Amino acid sequence: EKLISSFDEYKNCLIVGVDNVGSRSLMDFRYMFREHSAFLMGKNTMMRKAINDNKETHPELQTVLPYLKGNVGFIFTTMDLKELRDLISTHKVEAAARAGSIAQCTVVVPAGPTGMEPQMTNFFQTLNIQTKIVKAQIEILNDVTLFVKGDKVGSSEVALLDKLNMKPFTYGIEFHGIYQEGSVFPADVLDIGEAELLARFREGIDAIAALSLATDYPTQAAMPHYVANGFKEIMHLSLGSDYTIKEVAKIKALLDDPEALAAAAAAAAAPAAGGAAPAAADTKAAEPEAEEEEEEADFDLFD
Repeated sequence: EKLISSFDEYKNCLIVGVDNVGSRSLMDFRYMFREHSAFLMGKNTMMRKAINDNKETHPELQTVLPYLKGNVGFIFTTMDLKELRDLISTHKVEAAARAGSIAQCTVVVPAGPTGMEPQMTNFFQTLNIQTKIVKAQIEILNDVTLFVKGDKVGSSEVALLDKLNMKPFTYGIEFHGIYQEGSVFPADVLDIGEAELLARFREGIDAIAALSLATDYPTQAAMPHYVANGFKEIMHLSLGSDYTIKEVAKIKALLDDPEALAAAAAAAAAPAAGGAAPAAADTKAAEPEAEEEEEEADFDLFD
């Protein structure tokens, strides 16, 4: 009942994963966002039963069922979803690697002193890590990649990280989806900005307009194109007949007066001619220098 009532009370909901998130961290989140958000965690079987029992009154909640896998929960909120996600994402907890877990990231042990006694040399040899003894402690010669992202973490790697006091992983709430008004969206949609939304909207409008024009089926998106094409037809008819509309009156006046048309053409060509004139002048100024060079070439000092 609490799950169904929360869906009725809040319009926005984040579907989250809470793997490796401790109960203490969840309590802290509940306290931090208690004024505008409600955290609801429970057994998947119970949440599925609640949703299926209310299938007739809340059929839209069936879209949530595929997400009820693993350690999941719901965050119901009145906040902006992107703002809430960003606030929660800043709270990460460092954690040591666990044997059998999947690596979140690639872990590299840097070269240098380890602070471990020489008696532990055999341990490094088991892991095929080259070492040397410097000042009564083991020193790693080269950087060593223990495992890469996606690999299964072994017990030997975990033991080494524990001895080096390294906590390579961070755990926090993961965001699987967004529920709004009966639909579930990937959490990545929160990263879509306004500019990208407008660009996608324009692409859709252009596609609808092109399809409308190709099939000659009028749509609102294609109306500006129909109006523009219609005006072009009217303009062509006006230019080819004795009927004049004000939009083409000046054009018809130029066509009926050859002298005015020639003057307009000359005025349009004037900037191009003006740019060519200095170049021609420079060419003429350079010609006398060429003649002088020819005369000098004919002169012989030994004549």
